[in-house]
Amino acid sequence: MEFHPETKCIQSGWAPKNGDPRILPIYQSTTFKYDTSAQMADLFDLKANGYFYTRLQNPTNDAVAAKIADLEGGVAGMLTSSGQAANFYAIFNICEAGDHFVSSASIYGGTYNLFAVTMKKLGIEVTFIDPDDSEETIEKAFRKNTKAFFGETIANPTCRVTDIKKFAGIAHKHGVPFIIDNTFATPILCRPFEFGADIVTHSTTKYMDGHAMTVGGAIVDSGNFDWEKYADKFPGLTQPDPSYHGLAYSKAFGKEAYIRKATAQLMRDFGSIQAPMNSFLLNIGLETLHLRMPRHCENALKIAKFLKSHPKVAWVNYAGLETDKYYELAKKQFNGGLPCGVMCFGIKGGREESIKFMDSLKLIAIVTHVADARSCVLHPASHTHRQLSDEQLLEAGIRPDLIRFSVGIENSEDLIADLAQALEKI
Repeated sequence: MEFHPETKCIQSGWAPKNGDPRILPIYQSTTFKYDTSAQMADLFDLKANGYFYTRLQNPTNDAVAAKIADLEGGVAGMLTSSGQAANFYAIFNICEAGDHFVSSASIYGGTYNLFAVTMKKLGIEVTFIDPDDSEETIEKAFRKNTKAFFGETIANPTCRVTDIKKFAGIAHKHGVPFIIDNTFATPILCRPFEFGADIVTHSTTKYMDGHAMTVGGAIVDSGNFDWEKYADKFPGLTQPDPSYHGLAYSKAFGKEAYIRKATAQLMRDFGSIQAPMNSFLLNIGLETLHLRMPRHCENALKIAKFLKSHPKVAWVNYAGLETDKYYELAKKQFNGGLPCGVMCFGIKGGREESIKFMDSLKLIAIVTHVADARSCVLHPASHTHRQLSDEQLLEAGIRPDLIRFSVGIENSEDLIADLAQALEKI
């Protein structure tokens, strides 16, 4: 029986049996007991399902991962210690030294640095493309050794909207999966698998948690990409794994091969597991996700209209505005046509005036975080993206005056009043 997203937010993942706890328990244990050595051996050989050490899997984590996978419409999911870990695993699960992948240049600065600098040290090369370029131009970035295409549903912090169907089509034309970070939209507003994406990642730290309490990440596989069709390109999934006595993931686990490999190999070796307590708190956040996201969007649209009409505001990027270049695409991809509660804008007078405006806010806080119940602002060129050169900032579409504004679920009139008094001071 297929349920609506609202019901999945509450009910998916944890299915208590007779006498079990009604609420998902915290399995706060590093290890799990078995009666015989043979039972434990079967778990280590991936011949049996179960838990033996929390660094790989934990019942609390798996229940929450299953809920997120259900919300996204995927076949399997896993939690990681952060969104950054999720994006690293998502790429590294199918790329190794000598491989190449393509990525949108309009992505979170930390992810950009991960791809451009850290993964390069591992022998994996990336080519960044402008997501608004034509298909023909983007296709020129693909090579024989290209293994994946990556993008963000809504780019952080530029708020550019990715045409998922277009990106997925390009990826599939070149025999690779399209991996998309769906953090800002969440499956409440957009389900990328419905537009052709193959793998979805999340920083669960953001809207999914919703309260700025827990850091975490998630990966969900649609189960739709045919690894066997491109067996030579993805030997890590289709060929025998010597660390598991010659087991081949695509043959042993079918549609769940990608997540099984990520768990058995990457989580085993890197150990970026989400703590069970964090998973428990994340689940509480997920239970109200369907209630919070419409309020974020409602507030954001009111504030975007206010900023757009203010004489001291130079520009506003929010796909919910009819004048925004992504307005029509947003109507097609997002539930209700509104992307999320995050927007960006600039103040007339440039960088210094934008900073002065931020310093004048009283209710809206300057914090590194984004996408939770409380409204906050950030100046990416000075903060999250300060490791990028001026050239890289421009390549990522980040202007010197850009302010990222994450609209919370407070009363919109109070937020607008705070913006107005800060604008009066510049």
